[in-house]
Amino acid sequence: MNAIFTTPPRPFDITALFPELAPLARTATRLHPRPGSPTVHDSSVGGPLLWPADEPWPHCDEPHDRHAAPVVHSPDDVRLLRHDRAAAAERLRLDPEAPQWTPEERATWERLAGRPWFDGPVPLLPVAQLYARDVPFPCPPDTDLLQVLWCPFDHAEHASPKTALFWRSSATVTDVLDAPPEPPIVQRDCYLPQPCLFSPEQVTEYPHPSDLDKELRDQLDDMSRWESIDPARYNTYAYDPGELYLNNLSTAPGWKTGGWTCWSRTDPKPLPCPECGTKQVPLLTIASWEWDGGSGTWIAEEERTTPAPPPLGAQDGNFTLIDIVGGYNLQLHACPADPSHPHIELVP
Repeated sequence: MNAIFTTPPRPFDITALFPELAPLARTATRLHPRPGSPTVHDSSVGGPLLWPADEPWPHCDEPHDRHAAPVVHSPDDVRLLRHDRAAAAERLRLDPEAPQWTPEERATWERLAGRPWFDGPVPLLPVAQLYARDVPFPCPPDTDLLQVLWCPFDHAEHASPKTALFWRSSATVTDVLDAPPEPPIVQRDCYLPQPCLFSPEQVTEYPHPSDLDKELRDQLDDMSRWESIDPARYNTYAYDPGELYLNNLSTAPGWKTGGWTCWSRTDPKPLPCPECGTKQVPLLTIASWEWDGGSGTWIAEEERTTPAPPPLGAQDGNFTLIDIVGGYNLQLHACPADPSHPHIELVP
């Protein structure tokens, strides 16, 4: 596991102002992925999987739109380009007068201008591996390991990668696959996760405003309900109480398990299990950002004093280098009656 990260206390106790929210509290586990060198025995993003040597590696056989991305790269191309970008960023950090790009870096980029399109079955890429010993999440009986893979191409329903979940007992995997196949190309560089280790931390979440009934939403927007708090205090965090609740008091940003669905692009909709009809609940949130301009109160205490450097030239707050539909989340929902039932993908 990685270093310890601690979410600061929320700016206010929302249940003191709105007791109706107290029974709606849910526990989420913030994963705090940060760059590292995971092994098959670690919970991780983009790391090697504890995959049985005698089990076929999964592929995507669906058609992919060659016109969705004019230039494509292989995974190794992406890694090399990231390395060069990181070297350039570090060089300019040490010497602002240094050349932005060296001749060698320019030659590499010209050489890696793009790969030919590939129309065959695409090997899936490892996205996340979660051991129940590290991260609390609902598992089917006799399993303790969740492995998430995806096809690194856009798929029609959400214009984002299509995921596959594999549940297994880690104790039964004695012979591990050494060299899984990789896709010859990825449609977007941001679909290749940067290897990261997790630092799980449990936090309390309350429903996204869209999941509340209209009466409670109206109360949250009612300035008189916030009279016990000096406006100068909540103005530090938001322009109005509704924004304060949305960004700082309801759902945590970033990678996490459990909690509430964070609706941002769509209105809430039913999520019945395709197999049994039980309402599915959030299992894993694959996030583009650990925080953004409106959610700064969720930045870990340790990173307020000693900020973690962004990996390979990335911007602050994006440590996995994944980007979902221009900065959104891909939230996987599972059946609470049986997590092995087909899951639901949502870019909410």
